[in-house]
Amino acid sequence: MYLYQPTNGYAYNSDSIFLYDFISQFQLKGSLLDVGCGVGIVSLLLSRDFNISTTIIDKQKSMLKYAEHNYKINKLEVDAYLGDFIEFSEDKKFDFVVSNPPFYDSAVVQSENEHLNIARYAHHLPIFEFISKVKKVLTPRGRFIFCYDAKQIDRVLYALKENKINPEVLRFVHSKIDRESKLVMISARMNSKSLTKIMPPLIVFDSSSNYLKEPKEAFLKAKTQSIKGDY
Repeated sequence: MYLYQPTNGYAYNSDSIFLYDFISQFQLKGSLLDVGCGVGIVSLLLSRDFNISTTIIDKQKSMLKYAEHNYKINKLEVDAYLGDFIEFSEDKKFDFVVSNPPFYDSAVVQSENEHLNIARYAHHLPIFEFISKVKKVLTPRGRFIFCYDAKQIDRVLYALKENKINPEVLRFVHSKIDRESKLVMISARMNSKSLTKIMPPLIVFDSSSNYLKEPKEAFLKAKTQSIKGDY
């Protein structure tokens, strides 16, 4: 699958590939909304692999243009919306909401590049407002599957529980087995009473910084080819 990305600005990384692989286990069907879609990497791969009706939203016009172009060249259909997700219409409900949202703490030194700043820092999509809005666009048994900063897991779980979106499955990602986790992937479901399942961690590299088998297989499964270009 070919994906165009800007020569300068935000580009997808391994987080998106791992999130796509994580989401794939839930056997998608029905309707899907990708929040903060960027160039469209996560929902593009899911639309390729599953029979779903896909909607994307991003507040950056330039990113949405790339996403729409990527859907077109890969001959996949999509409904695209430009704007802030918090202001998105609540008339339509979705079976799945997926997202690789901005989650870096705003207290750290921030990028001065506007596109990178919007894509990375949590104040552009605060977690409590984000999850409250997700609740309003999910079907009664809909799933919300996303990744977030592992160090903020307490805030994420609290926000989910407050909105009655039950965190059913969690998986922490570690760059190496002896490193702290910086990313957690979560599948949460509306009106679920299931106990939370903590999957074995996803370890990315061995001690020699070579990709381990599972992350390597995720990249092979995605089969993406990035093309840098501006238009």
